[in-house]
Amino acid sequence: MKKVLTIAGSDSTGGAGIQADLKTFQEFGVFGFSSLTSIVTMDPSTGWSHEVTELPGELLQKQLVSVFAGDKLDALKTGMMGNERNIQIAREAIKENQMAMVVVDPVIACKGTAQVLQPKSVEGIKRYLLPQALITTPNLVEAGILSELGDLKDVNDMKEAAKRIYQLGAKHVVIKGGHRLNATQALDLFYDGQNFEVLVGELFATEYNHGAGCTFAAAITAALAKGYPVFEAVQLAKDFVAAAINQGVHINPYVGHVWHGAYHQAQNRMNPTTGGATHD
Repeated sequence: MKKVLTIAGSDSTGGAGIQADLKTFQEFGVFGFSSLTSIVTMDPSTGWSHEVTELPGELLQKQLVSVFAGDKLDALKTGMMGNERNIQIAREAIKENQMAMVVVDPVIACKGTAQVLQPKSVEGIKRYLLPQALITTPNLVEAGILSELGDLKDVNDMKEAAKRIYQLGAKHVVIKGGHRLNATQALDLFYDGQNFEVLVGELFATEYNHGAGCTFAAAITAALAKGYPVFEAVQLAKDFVAAAINQGVHINPYVGHVWHGAYHQAQNRMNPTTGGATHD
């Protein structure tokens, strides 16, 4: 069985971060390890605003020692890193363990806003993580921040941003268009340093998208571990996330969560009324 690691924050509502990653890994049939960098909570008394509690680098270091104590991992992804020290520690672990299949999801902005959650993490991601990345998966806001182009309005802007992010060291770049692109289809842009590919999918008129970015990066990570070429891994991840958004779940008044089991209809497993429960 392939083994993969997520280094990311914990979402207490279960939709994004470590929770989304591990659910996605399970759906892809790979064994997931995790190392926490921060804890994200939402307070209903303040309109479900985000609060990020960083975890110290020493604790991340202990987790990574535990993870890498066993057999070699096949792939890993990074998400919300909490602080620059955590970014440095992650980079050191990647290099020491000679990890080649590295997916960097540069989680630096709140969903639906251009608010930067942790400004100090931006330079750390650019300096320490992107040079290690086989692929990075910024959303439209994050791509604008990393490329220093600001608000990206169309595919041409996305192409210029992808070029600049590639120059920071990532071997492949995929920029997620999302609803901010104001397109009639779900457009994502893939760049390998030479060629661009525009990935087109159905745009669902729904707010059930919490955790979509984390899930996308985790799906790419799992697919890479199982031997998919990079572009094919991105295509599969896009289909996986589309199903998760289309069958999203109402969790709280703030935002709907994607359903990680949608692609394989996981809700039908272990159902005694349909004969789904199996055991030896």
